[in-house]
Amino acid sequence: MAKPELVYVALGSNLGDRAAHLAYARNRLGTLPDTRVAASSRIEETAPIGPVPQGAFLNQMVLLETTLAPRDLLGHLHAIEAERGRERQAGLRWGPRTLDLDIVRYGDWVVSEPGLTIPHPELPHRDFWLRELAELEALSPARA
Repeated sequence: MAKPELVYVALGSNLGDRAAHLAYARNRLGTLPDTRVAASSRIEETAPIGPVPQGAFLNQMVLLETTLAPRDLLGHLHAIEAERGRERQAGLRWGPRTLDLDIVRYGDWVVSEPGLTIPHPELPHRDFWLRELAELEALSPARA
């Protein structure tokens, strides 16, 4: 089995029972093949980003240990979003959603493919992600 990578995944929700959507995502992430949830940041409420009027988000970041390839993990994340009623609309960016799961960092990997960029290009622009990432890095298991 390949050595697990440390992967930071951002969770966000601003529709319906936001806390329940985040809890569902945390639980489901722990059921993915060859994956475990190593740590979770605290949950915080943030203002929405972008031009679409919408309610506040609950956000959290989790640290995964996984041997799933980035594209495979992304497929699982989209499936979990769909399980919570997320509907992706072509051309609509930064709209309201029941659940949003983003790969923020995947070990030291740099990926630039259609539909998948790692590290996430919005990382430097989201203060709450930077706070959550720092919180998790402080808890991160030492890597040999």
